[in-house]
Amino acid sequence: MRHRKTGKQLSRTDAHRKAMLRNLVCSLFLAEAAEGLPRRVTTTVPKAKAARRLAEHAITLGKRATLHARRQALALLANKRVVKLLFEELAPLYNDRKGGYTRIVRLAKSRVGDGADLCYLELVSEGAAAGRKPAEPVAPKVAEKPAGSPGAAAPKAAQPDAGS
Repeated sequence: MRHRKTGKQLSRTDAHRKAMLRNLVCSLFLAEAAEGLPRRVTTTVPKAKAARRLAEHAITLGKRATLHARRQALALLANKRVVKLLFEELAPLYNDRKGGYTRIVRLAKSRVGDGADLCYLELVSEGAAAGRKPAEPVAPKVAEKPAGSPGAAAPKAAQPDAGS
């Protein structure tokens, strides 16, 4: 019996769901990033939410950089090439980050066949964030009224409470 397991079923059997999410995360890690853009894959929103959990866990394993963590990642992803990429290239980018390695960006378009909501599942790019300087706070602009206008008169006296 199922007995309250966590996670979405996504209308698939356990083995199919596990293989699909594993392939989605491997595709995300292997995706070629264009200049100035993060690694990303296009998928549906429920699949992206389920795969995000797996991708975050894999990157956390990669940050540990132990033999045991490498074996756990291999059991999770089942692809030696992806595990090597994860431990040698991707995980070191996120050493200073405690979590939130991925983001989901919803797209304005839907899938043509069934109208499913599409999104990007993408890795948060540390390189682009490091090259950018933080935005400086801007003081709010307050428009002053000219002295001759009716609204520029002295502030009105406080109105007495109607309920007293």
